[in-house]
Amino acid sequence: MNGIADFTDRKVLVAGASSGIGKKTALVLSRLGAKLILVARREDKLKETLELLEGDGHSYYLCDLSQPETIESLVKTVVSEQGKLDGLVYAAGVNTSMPLGQFKPEKVQQVFNINYFGFIEFVRQVCRRGRFNEGMRIVGVSSVASVRGDKSHLAYSGSKAAMNASIRCIAKEVADKGICINAVAPAMTKTEMYTQYVNEYGEDSGSNDDLLKRQYLGLAETDDIANAIAFLMSPAARFITGITLPVDGGLTTS
Repeated sequence: MNGIADFTDRKVLVAGASSGIGKKTALVLSRLGAKLILVARREDKLKETLELLEGDGHSYYLCDLSQPETIESLVKTVVSEQGKLDGLVYAAGVNTSMPLGQFKPEKVQQVFNINYFGFIEFVRQVCRRGRFNEGMRIVGVSSVASVRGDKSHLAYSGSKAAMNASIRCIAKEVADKGICINAVAPAMTKTEMYTQYVNEYGEDSGSNDDLLKRQYLGLAETDDIANAIAFLMSPAARFITGITLPVDGGLTTS
């Protein structure tokens, strides 16, 4: 096994592990020796992910991440049953197209609950005394939408920008605990979210063509994002904290 990313017996909780980037990250980390704790709301999808993991000692827990108030009890249960955590990956997210005229507080709240408040509550809970091992790593899945503007995406972009800004603050608060926290910011990736985008604009639309011209390394695979997360979660990234790493095929440089 490559010593630069050896996760042998490290316990890593992956929130949003039932599909997309979260699912792929769990698979990658299991190949590197991690013991995965999978979290999402759909049991059938979690079981599918669990069956694909390499190694043993993995587990799953049900949680509706649109209800951040349930996360405290979940983390208490996980730590009590599985022991202290070595890592947290927060890959849950929702993208709801919402033009300015429909920007009502209750609709924005739904997006922020999953994309931002759920993340912050998970971080708050796992960073409490007795719930983590020395050298814990935390990675949130942000988006290039946090630094780019697209019409009707103000709630999604705003929630991801909030994650990035908060990570810079949290990194300073948890450094004395030996915890590093970062984010990755993927561009368009082959996930269900991309399928929604194609359904909205059309695969052959000018919007999709323009996106792929600017994202000049092409459409990302979930492996591309999961590998970047694995690096930031590894001991090799011990001197990196408070940053948001673009994994964007060149999009933000074009």
